Amino acid sequence: QVQLVESGGGSVQPGGPLRLSCASSGGDGGRYTIGWFRQAPGKEREFVGCLRRSAGDTYLYADSVKGRFTISRDNAKNTVYLQMNSLKPEDTALYYCAAGQPILSAARTGTGYRYWGQGTQVTVSS
Repeated sequence: QVQLVESGGGSVQPGGPLRLSCASSGGDGGRYTIGWFRQAPGKEREFVGCLRRSAGDTYLYADSVKGRFTISRDNAKNTVYLQMNSLKPEDTALYYCAAGQPILSAARTGTGYRYWGQGTQVTVSS
């Protein structure tokens, strides 16, 4: 199995930056797409972005975060990062990372991922 642990969450003022980390252990991380999802109270879990390893790495982002959030990786640390800039109050949510092997068309859906972390809270407020 693959175990995922998110970290880096916290409180930040609107417009500020925050970087989340997703550390993995077990299995072969290179086989998996790593996705970021978030869920606010009373709302459905939504796709944030993902890293798909193919002939070359491919990054996908939700329209709501495109241009503000960036996914990157550090293979030596078995860690994938979510750099969040220009944060808005509506970005407040519990953020999860996930690993799986979804087909391209399913990469934006939570059901396409097999392994999930416990989540890290991000709160954006004045």
